[in-house]
Amino acid sequence: MLDNNVYNLMSQLIIESKSLWMIKNEYKRDSEDCTSCDAFWEELERQKEENIRKLEARIRDHLVSAEMPKGRAHPYEP
Repeated sequence: MLDNNVYNLMSQLIIESKSLWMIKNEYKRDSEDCTSCDAFWEELERQKEENIRKLEARIRDHLVSAEMPKGRAHPYEP
C-alpha cells in the first residue's frame, strides 16, 4: 500500500497535468493577440513540463523502492 506522501505526489501530478493541458489547448490559443501573454504561457508551459518530469521521477523512485525487499539490489541495475 502506498503512503500519503506518494498519494500527494500523484495528486499533484494530476493537477499539473490538467493545468498543462489547459495551457496548451485553451490559454495559449486565447492569448494569440497578446505577445506578452503568449510569452507568459510559453514559459509557464515549460515550467509545468519540468514539474511533471520531477513528479514522475519522485513517484517512480517511491514505487520502485516499495517493490524491493529490504537488503536487495535495485531490480533495474545490472
